[in-house]
Amino acid sequence: MTPAATAANVAELLRRTARTWPRGRAVAHGEGACVDYATLARRVARLAASLRRAGLAPGERVALVSRNVPGYVEALFACWWAGLVAVPVNAKLHAKELAFVIEDSGARFAFVDDAWHAALSAAAAVGADALRDAVAFGSSAYAALAERDNELPLEPVAPRDAAWLFYTSGTTGRPKGVVITHGNLYAMTLAFLADVLPVSPGDAILHPAPLSHGSGLYVVPHVARGAANVVPESGGFDPGEIVALARAWSGAAFFAAPTMVKRLVESPAIERLAREDLKGVVYGGGPMYVADCKAAFAALGPRLAQIYGQGESPMTITAMDRTVVADAIARGDLHRIGSVGTAQLGIEVRIAGTDDAALPTGEVGEVLVRGATVMREYWGNAEATARTLANGWLHTGDLGALDADGFLTLKDRSKDLVISGGSNIYPREVEEALLSHPDVAEAAVFGHPHPAWGEEVVAFVVARVAIGDDDARRCLEAVLDAHCRGEIARFKRPRHYVFVDALPKNNAGKVLKTALRERFGSDRPS
Repeated sequence: MTPAATAANVAELLRRTARTWPRGRAVAHGEGACVDYATLARRVARLAASLRRAGLAPGERVALVSRNVPGYVEALFACWWAGLVAVPVNAKLHAKELAFVIEDSGARFAFVDDAWHAALSAAAAVGADALRDAVAFGSSAYAALAERDNELPLEPVAPRDAAWLFYTSGTTGRPKGVVITHGNLYAMTLAFLADVLPVSPGDAILHPAPLSHGSGLYVVPHVARGAANVVPESGGFDPGEIVALARAWSGAAFFAAPTMVKRLVESPAIERLAREDLKGVVYGGGPMYVADCKAAFAALGPRLAQIYGQGESPMTITAMDRTVVADAIARGDLHRIGSVGTAQLGIEVRIAGTDDAALPTGEVGEVLVRGATVMREYWGNAEATARTLANGWLHTGDLGALDADGFLTLKDRSKDLVISGGSNIYPREVEEALLSHPDVAEAAVFGHPHPAWGEEVVAFVVARVAIGDDDARRCLEAVLDAHCRGEIARFKRPRHYVFVDALPKNNAGKVLKTALRERFGSDRPS
């Protein structure tokens, strides 16, 4: 084992912190039980030894199918410590969707919560696919794995060895497995600490967002800097619980989808928040509309930081730290507030046309990315890998424009662009216009086929006012139509409104426009 090979393993960050801050708080469950870094490293090394004893060789996959629990953190690092590949899975998937991920990844072992234990244990018992065993967090079987006496030495790896296999949402077909390497995670960690949020020993990160996604990735920089990883007792997001945890853990921060930030700001619990106890809220995973950002800043103060990334470049494309967001708010710079910031450390961003050539400042094109955080490949999918990484750039599928200062403003996903009468309409622009009206709580806009114009704009709206009958609906439609004509070009305004109680969202808080399109197509009168 060479020092260089050992240092390439992202689990070295845990070993380093455990030596420097052995009594530092590492993992906690709510305001209660806490494990220090010396104990965490010891349990991780023992859990890694148990995984190897179970017949798992370096490079093999281990699925994590669970709501947020404290054991999730040590299971992640145990996989890496043993040279295995962690496959964190959305615990809210349908059983058929989970079966696809398990089969496609070839996972041979799984850590699960109680809700999934019976299903995956049964699959392992009958020898389904490659899965050998499923162990529930908090069970006696799990304790036996983590508390045995022997500890595995840290497994040497190469920077391009796989560490995390992340499955995309699959909204346009089967999900693809994104291969995130040890080198990718190191690069993400450095970019986070340089451009998103500084972390000091003794700080804390709360995990109300799924550990299977962005919040789990942010475990790594916080372990690297000796901060506590705090898992809410609820296992998820509850505004009142977040307020209480922010008071209990000084220097606390958390990652949240914009919809979660909005729920916190609009919750009565916000009145109990001691803002001086909260270090930061990092938001990403979807658009933070200008009105929502201003409202969040008014409630939370200069604690907002924004990131833009995707599974293929995890959490790491652009960013605006707390000072940049605060400066834009103070100057009333609506353009900058509506942007997603500038390229993170070591990242190049290009706005490109159809030939991947860079477009001039201000022009809209596809966002291309390259740098040390970009995925190695799609798991077992050479064709998709070649298409997405063509010409050495990650093709994000997002449309955006760069200003003269390098700030990126996203317009939409390329597949969401509406072309009506030969003119491009970006749904986010229409959504921003709708959300600037006080009667609109949420809005989602998309294109629907039109025989003459190609497409027409449809808006699903969650209203702040009661809509009891058709007259009230028609009245609000007229009000919003007049409002949009005052904010955007006439051809961009919605031609159909659908008022709903809530917008469908996935586990990461993103609005499911596919579901809205399906609903509009089936409900629309012929």
